[in-house]
Amino acid sequence: MKTESGIARSIDSLGRFVIPKEMRRHLQIEEGDLLEARLEEDKIILSRYSKSCVLCSNTSDLFNFQGKQICGECLQKLKECLS
Repeated sequence: MKTESGIARSIDSLGRFVIPKEMRRHLQIEEGDLLEARLEEDKIILSRYSKSCVLCSNTSDLFNFQGKQICGECLQKLKECLS
């Protein structure tokens, strides 16, 4: 979905900007929801944050290792590589 909003927002002194209410409503983004920001070439991409394995992006059977999420399958593969 690529649309032009026609809405421009300035960034404040802390680097924040407001996502227009219409966009938040359309995407069902509520106060307190976590968003993830990443760079793609010269664009900033915002998306809902969801915990996933750092190796394969699986979202189930996750274990926390030093602040990173790793799924059971990748953890097993790592154990096999180290054996």
